[in-house]
Amino acid sequence: MNPTAALFVMLAIGVILGGGAMALVGVADRQRQRAVALMEPRLPEGVEDVLGALPQIAIVADPSHNVVRATAGATTSGLITRGGALAQVVQSAAATAWERGDAVETTVVVPRGPFGRAGVQFRLRAKLLPPRFVLVLAEDMTEAIRVEEVRRDFVANVSHELKTPIGAVTLLAEAIGEAADDEEQVRYFARRLLVEGDRLARLTREIIDLSRLQAADTLEEASTVDLAEVIAQAVDRTRTAAEARDISVGVRAPDDLEVWGDAELLVMCLQNLVTNAISYSPAGSYVGVGARRQDDVVEVSVTDRGIGISDDDQQRIFERFYRVDTARSRNTGGTGLGLSIVRHIVENHGGDIRVWSKPGHGSTFTVRLPAAEALRPDAGTEAPVTRPVRIPSVVDPRRTGK
Repeated sequence: MNPTAALFVMLAIGVILGGGAMALVGVADRQRQRAVALMEPRLPEGVEDVLGALPQIAIVADPSHNVVRATAGATTSGLITRGGALAQVVQSAAATAWERGDAVETTVVVPRGPFGRAGVQFRLRAKLLPPRFVLVLAEDMTEAIRVEEVRRDFVANVSHELKTPIGAVTLLAEAIGEAADDEEQVRYFARRLLVEGDRLARLTREIIDLSRLQAADTLEEASTVDLAEVIAQAVDRTRTAAEARDISVGVRAPDDLEVWGDAELLVMCLQNLVTNAISYSPAGSYVGVGARRQDDVVEVSVTDRGIGISDDDQQRIFERFYRVDTARSRNTGGTGLGLSIVRHIVENHGGDIRVWSKPGHGSTFTVRLPAAEALRPDAGTEAPVTRPVRIPSVVDPRRTGK
C-alpha cells in the first residue's frame, strides 16, 4: 500500500473512533442529567402556586433541614440561616413533624439583632409534605402579643389608679357623716371631697380620650387647621393655672402655618404640653411656645425653665400613668395620662414628638407635623416626617429687658 492510501485509511479510522467517543460522551452526559434530575427535589404539583398565595411566611425543607422553597420575607425573618437551612429554633418543630407524621404547632422566639434583644415571636405550624418534605408556616405574633399585654396592663393600671380617688371619696363621705355637728369640719371635708371628685372626673375623661385615640386609625374631623389659632386656644385654656402661679406664657408663631388634622385634638395636645410646663415650673417663671416651618414639616415647641427630666425618665414619660414626680402630680391633680394622650394625637396626625431636657434647667417638647399641603386626603401618600430636633428656646422677655 502506498503512503497516500495508508494516510487516508488512518484518517478514516480516526474519524470512526472519534465519533464513537463523542457518542459515548453524549450518552454519559444524558445519563448524568437524568440522575441529577432524579436527585433534585420535586414538589408536588400545585404546591408552589399555593405557597405564593399564602399570607404567612412559608418554608419547604428536606429531611436534612435544607430549604427547598421559601416565600418572600422568609430570608429576613431569621427562620432561615445564611447557608439556606432551617434555623435551629425551627429545626425542632420540623423534626417532630417528621417523627410523628402529623402537624406540629409551637411558638418560637427569633432574636432580633446580634445581641438577641427584643426577639420576634412566631407561631409555627409544621406538617409533612409528601413525598419527603416538611412545610413550615410561620405567623409573626409579636404585635398581637404586645397589644394584648398593653391591654392587660392598661386594665390593671386603670383599676389601680381608680382605687385612690374612689377610696378617698368614700373616706371623706364617712368623715362628713361623723362630723355632722362640726360645721367647720364639714366644710373642710366637703372641699376635699370636691377635689377628689374633680380628680376622679378628670381621670375618667382622660381614660376615655386615650381609649378613643388608640382606637382611631384615621382623623374623622380632618381639615386645614390654622396653627396660630390652635396655639392661642391652648394657651387661653391654661391661663387660669398660669396666673395662679404667676407664670407668664409667651407665644412666638407666624400666622401662615397650617397643618391638616383635627383642630380640637391639636388644641388638646398643646394644652396638655403647656399645662405640664406650668405644673413643673417654679412660681414666677416663664413658659414659651414657639412654631416654625422647615420644608414640609411644621414644628411646635413648648419650653419651660422647670425641674427638668432625667435621662431615665425621658425613656418612659410617654407611657400611660407614668409620673416623673409622684408627689407633685398628686398636688396638681395629674393623672399620668397627659403625655400619652399627646403622643397618640401627634402620631394620629402623621407626626412625631421628642423631648430635650436637662435636670435643673428645664425641658423642651417638640411636636412635628406635616404641613397642610403635604398631607391631604387627595395627596395619595403621607408626607415624610423627619426625626424631631430641639428648637431653640423662646427668649424670656424678662431676661432681655423687653
